[in-house]
Amino acid sequence: MTNNGIGGSSAELELAKLSNMALDIKPIDAVEYKQRIEKAQAIMQANDIVATYVNAGTNLYYFTGTRWYASERMVGAIIPAVGEVEYIAPHFEISTLEQFMVINGKVNSWHEHVNPYQTFVDALSAKGITSGKVAIDESTAFFIANGIKQVAPEFDLVDAKVVTAGCRMQKSDNEIALLQRAKDMTLQVHKAAARILYEGITTKEVEEFINNAHKAVGAPAGSYFCIVLFGEDSAYPHGVANPNPLAMNDIVLIDTGCKVQGYNSDITRTYVFGEASERQTQIWNYEKQAQRLAFEAAQLGQPCSVADQAVRDYLPTVGLGENYSIPGLPHRTGHGIGLDIHEWPYLVLNDKTPLAVGMCFSNEPMICIPGEFGIRHEDHFYMTKDGPKWFTEPAHSISDPFGYNA
Repeated sequence: MTNNGIGGSSAELELAKLSNMALDIKPIDAVEYKQRIEKAQAIMQANDIVATYVNAGTNLYYFTGTRWYASERMVGAIIPAVGEVEYIAPHFEISTLEQFMVINGKVNSWHEHVNPYQTFVDALSAKGITSGKVAIDESTAFFIANGIKQVAPEFDLVDAKVVTAGCRMQKSDNEIALLQRAKDMTLQVHKAAARILYEGITTKEVEEFINNAHKAVGAPAGSYFCIVLFGEDSAYPHGVANPNPLAMNDIVLIDTGCKVQGYNSDITRTYVFGEASERQTQIWNYEKQAQRLAFEAAQLGQPCSVADQAVRDYLPTVGLGENYSIPGLPHRTGHGIGLDIHEWPYLVLNDKTPLAVGMCFSNEPMICIPGEFGIRHEDHFYMTKDGPKWFTEPAHSISDPFGYNA
């Protein structure tokens, strides 16, 4: 291994060094799921919402602990403003669905020839809910919302974001701990990936290693996603159609993450394989400063937009483009993270959500220079009573990104 941790090893050696980091994690328990439902009901009552439908996916998992993926069949939960949670699902799925429930509840079911949206309305009616505002989980497919609308004109269907985001934006201590572990795992994978690099290695080889490394540190599904870019390709935030293999003195940009109990990591490291040029070093340092300014601007009670604004105020002072023009920052500074890798709120100019304890964000004000390279430092922070706190410390320097010689 080189003294800055870039190159000098092999995939076999690095995989052998990794160990499971997830053996002592504590899943979210039934007590916390019930607290989430109670908070949702309080929000619903404050907004005159009589019931909320949460569809299969992360919202269903968040409120009930039930892991189920959205499909062409309606599967979800009914959270009434007052009363017990119930479910809706195909009749043949009842026994399977019940195995996944953490919060138990009646399953309102239908056979394949029956209209499931009428079943949903009948379930509301049985609970005494026959009119009013029914909130629909914003991730619900249009065909489900439209199906409900067709059979229930007496209900006013509204966006459930006030309920879902209202609960999910501020993470509990248990959620913070799961996010922290996921990020710790991915940072170890990043360090291992840097050590296997050699001239001519392909992005596919690095991606395969990172997937296996995530499994080795305790993520059963491996990488949730992985972007590996070398040289000029790094100027394109989400990659290119035909990526180049690694050459000497190339920029290396790796963006990857995994899931721990459904909670995401998402970390990017950018450095040079070989000797960094003056230009590469200069832009790398501009990116580091932009990331720092966004972090410092994120203070309790301030709108989320202040972090994005801080970056956009800074970049033109070092000769980079204003607003979204490039060379410069072509996208928002950051996103919320939790059970979804991108969720509310966002570090972007039009998000005026006040920063509050428990909110978690990526901080990634990427600098893109088409025809040359791109630099993205991506670490995440969360809001504490004392202000922002890093989940992972930012990269140290372009010549020593992981701080081995700090």
